[in-house]
Amino acid sequence: MSFQPGKALYRGKERPHRRYPRFQCDFPVIVSLFSGEAHRRFDGRCKDLSAAGIGILIAEEILLGEVASLVFSLSDQPESWTVRAVLRHRRGYHYGFEFLSLTPPQSETLANFLPRLKRADSD
Repeated sequence: MSFQPGKALYRGKERPHRRYPRFQCDFPVIVSLFSGEAHRRFDGRCKDLSAAGIGILIAEEILLGEVASLVFSLSDQPESWTVRAVLRHRRGYHYGFEFLSLTPPQSETLANFLPRLKRADSD
């Protein structure tokens, strides 16, 4: 009998559900990291967005748990947003950040904006 620890098996509808649905987006994002006295700035592209976070394609190395400043504009909004976010997930060049500093008006704007987009996580 063979046992392989560390890998959960998910099949079809048994897959765990996210707390917030993700929606497809495509817009530029500026990612800034501050570690010690070093300041690093990267250009990225948003690939998915939810009420709680953002998925960004970045061609750089960022460690899980790092806190970043993200600057972006939603497609129908004239002003730029600057939000703090923590890196929670990474798969290749796709980085998943959780928002830490959305204001109540920003949360409301997202709640109105997201339903108009195509779902990124539907089966």
